[in-house]
Amino acid sequence: MEKLIKGKIWKLGDNIDTDVIYPGKYLPIIEPEEMAEHVLEGMDHEFPKKIKKGDIIVAGTNFGCGSSREQAATCLKVAGIACIIAASYSRIFFRNAINQALPLVQSTEAVNLVNEGDRIVIDFEKGTIQLQKETLTFPPLPDAVMEILETGGLIEWTRKRLAIRS
Repeated sequence: MEKLIKGKIWKLGDNIDTDVIYPGKYLPIIEPEEMAEHVLEGMDHEFPKKIKKGDIIVAGTNFGCGSSREQAATCLKVAGIACIIAASYSRIFFRNAINQALPLVQSTEAVNLVNEGDRIVIDFEKGTIQLQKETLTFPPLPDAVMEILETGGLIEWTRKRLAIRS
């Protein structure tokens, strides 16, 4: 995970559920690259063609609500979304995103101040979001979560831990 993320904003609303992020009709797909071709298709059929690697999603409350499907976090990560900023997250989605090494920031203030198309810089070491005219702070992620993100997700973190013990 990059500790400094620079990207273009895609602004979404409240209660973006996992069926909007990754529609259920695609659940039989098991290849992450193919999953990414359907990211947020439930909201905008053309969305997968619009996003670029390094883009950032900013959403309102309860992002990732709905089912516990981890494909929602997987398709966002593989599609190139560098980070998600939201006012709040579903707990299961939050955990699935961390497991996939998809960084998350919680900031209602950022949600209220950014516009679609803005370019921002997120600094995880400083805990800041640099907007065009101001800098916001956000609560840091716990060290254990940062370690999982920096290692590349829960599977890579587990492999590393097992190798250390061998």
